[in-house]
Amino acid sequence: MSDQDIHEPKKKAMPFLDHLEELRQRFLKIAVAVVLFSMVAFYFRLPLLEIIKWPLGDVQLYNIEVTGAFYAYLKIAVITGIVASLPVLFYQLWSFVAPGLFPNEKMTVLPLVFVSTFLFVVGACFSFVLVLPTAFTFLLGFSGEMVVDNITIGSYINFVGLMLITFGLGFQLPVVAYFLGKLGIVDSQYMGKARPYAVVLFLILAAIITPPDVFTQILLAGPMYLLYEVSIIVVRLTGKQKSIGETIDDHISPYSEGKDE
Repeated sequence: MSDQDIHEPKKKAMPFLDHLEELRQRFLKIAVAVVLFSMVAFYFRLPLLEIIKWPLGDVQLYNIEVTGAFYAYLKIAVITGIVASLPVLFYQLWSFVAPGLFPNEKMTVLPLVFVSTFLFVVGACFSFVLVLPTAFTFLLGFSGEMVVDNITIGSYINFVGLMLITFGLGFQLPVVAYFLGKLGIVDSQYMGKARPYAVVLFLILAAIITPPDVFTQILLAGPMYLLYEVSIIVVRLTGKQKSIGETIDDHISPYSEGKDE
């Protein structure tokens, strides 16, 4: 493979409306996958509820609305459908942004799909196994003997779903950093200098998303910081290590040289 084959885009740039149409088609495929998996998950709603209730321990869930149980099971089905559709979602996402890479770099789409799905599952499992039981133990510990905890099934599903998706998305940081590094938008030196600001940002996000206790917030901010350090290493090993202007010049230079000849 020649240098021209490496640098030359695989297809011509599409008009903006064509990009929107492609994006619409990809979102449609994602939606179809989520709906199909959600329908299957709704059939297994009772076993799924038993699994999701595990971090709460022996505390019972209550329903105070006529449609409360139905919507709770529907939320469980949708959350499960989204998680089951992650390979489709990430494939459509990375396939959409892949034209911004060189042809030889587009071969990384399938590995990115696998890594993105794996990191999301790891983040969600980390939240489910460690963060949620710790949060419930801490928060419900304030009730004591004088207060009875009547937790509605709807509020519980909302809280668990938010935590699982938040941790799953948070664990995508190395993959996002890899892609931004490939495009030359960030480099390891810039990320290293931005480390103090990243720590503050992680703490703020953790304070907003997690329950109002310091320990649970650290359980989110701590892994995020470790993933940020991993992202710096990933960008150092795989990124272009150039500014945006230099990256644009690299894309243009092969064409300019060809015109001059």
